[in-house]
Amino acid sequence: MKNKILIFFKIILVSLVLIGCSETNKLKNVNKILLFGDSLMSGYGLKQNQALSIILENDLKKAGYNIKVINGSISGDTSKDGLDRIEKYTSDSDIDLIVLGLGANDMLRRINPDKTESNLKNIIEIIKTNNINIILAGMRASPTNGLAYKKKFDDIFPKLAKEYDLTLIPFLLKKVALNPKLNQSDGIHPNYEGAKVISETIRKSIINLD
Repeated sequence: MKNKILIFFKIILVSLVLIGCSETNKLKNVNKILLFGDSLMSGYGLKQNQALSIILENDLKKAGYNIKVINGSISGDTSKDGLDRIEKYTSDSDIDLIVLGLGANDMLRRINPDKTESNLKNIIEIIKTNNINIILAGMRASPTNGLAYKKKFDDIFPKLAKEYDLTLIPFLLKKVALNPKLNQSDGIHPNYEGAKVISETIRKSIINLD
């Protein structure tokens, strides 16, 4: 009887160790992450040490992951601008994961959502061709653009995530958009506190990668 109990506890112990290993090994092949977006990711209006890339890297370190986060975001970029420069980061690159967060400027300029979707699709295919993992950060259009435009634009991100089997952040600005305490005076760009909220949203998606 004692031997059976001992064997039982050994099985439990081994199971717990294996579960722990699977949790810590989720990101074992991820050493460098690229944030590839626009001003919502670039650190627009913030001090250099308040940029999202720095906050996210520190948040990942606190969670036990020694991962370098690169700021590849440029204020004002549309999906077309991103398409024009994505190969700079993917050719002969040691980047393991890209957080793709483009589309906000397309929406602000009322660019046809079909063009935005096509550009993002081409960016995704270039990234995947280089065997780099992708987290797609979704964006939502303002109702002032019209409900038809909003629906078509909002649908881009879940549609692409499903088509290419990507991890999706449904809305990059979750809990941040329209919150005066988390945005700069323009009401659009996150302040330092807002950037910390966005970092937490991205961090959760990264850690939950399969």
